[in-house]
Amino acid sequence: MHRGHKENAGRGFGGAPEDRVVLPRPLRRTARFLVSLATGRVHIPAHTGTVGVFALFAIVGFGGMSIGGHTEEVAQATTSAAGFAIEKVRVSGNAQTSEIEILQLLGLDGTSSLVSLDVEAARLKLIELPWVESAEVRKVYPDTIDVALRERQAFAIWQHGSELSLIERDGQVIAPLRDNKFASLPLFVGRDAEKNATEFLDEMANWPDIRNRVQAFVRVASRRWDLHLGNGVVIMLPEDNLDQALKLLTEFEAKEGVLERDIASIDLRLPDRTAVRLTPDAAERRAQAVAAREKALKKAGSQT
Repeated sequence: MHRGHKENAGRGFGGAPEDRVVLPRPLRRTARFLVSLATGRVHIPAHTGTVGVFALFAIVGFGGMSIGGHTEEVAQATTSAAGFAIEKVRVSGNAQTSEIEILQLLGLDGTSSLVSLDVEAARLKLIELPWVESAEVRKVYPDTIDVALRERQAFAIWQHGSELSLIERDGQVIAPLRDNKFASLPLFVGRDAEKNATEFLDEMANWPDIRNRVQAFVRVASRRWDLHLGNGVVIMLPEDNLDQALKLLTEFEAKEGVLERDIASIDLRLPDRTAVRLTPDAAERRAQAVAAREKALKKAGSQT
């Protein structure tokens, strides 16, 4: 009996070796865990069941929100409640762009979450603003956004029809002119004037005395320029040989002071001839003076 008992003990649970069920290797660990769980050898922490139920509800809830398209709103509300609501926005580099404009564009309403903020999407929105050339948006946890802007630089005012616009050096329009803040910038008028403004102004830099008198640079037929001076005089420049024409005008002004006289225009379009047109009042006075002179000459002739 003793020997038989030892033999049965050697065979173990399930009788003879040929009667035992052998599980596949991947399932053996799971089977051992279930046996240990059934025999009480595995300790289960308190409230595990409750936590599991809530976890199940959370998984189901997030799945439903994902299907319904509300994940972003819930995530934002959750992270804001956890202390990541955006409370400060620090803006730098904005001379022409207002902070209110930036906040409105980003859609920040006091409950927006820093965690859920898409900085690239925010950057793309900012560069759509008229004055913004480039933008950088950075999160500073727990509650701050840093916005760094680089703005476009106004070079001149361009008048096209009845519209006035601010332009850059390359002629690109920035925004409509709304106030007198940029009144000191040079004014260019006419079609294609904005595209040729920088090159022409660079040429005029060689003639500062004339340049400083100009009130408007007017493009004529997309070929040449007229200078409208502050006193109303118009200087008609040639299409070519600009330096030669301006040199002649400078010499003429030095000798005769022609730009201070009562004239309407000076025509420099022909290289061999300069034409000066008087204002209507000056022309009338001149006509009266000529008539008076002729009358005096006739009277003098009749007395001899």
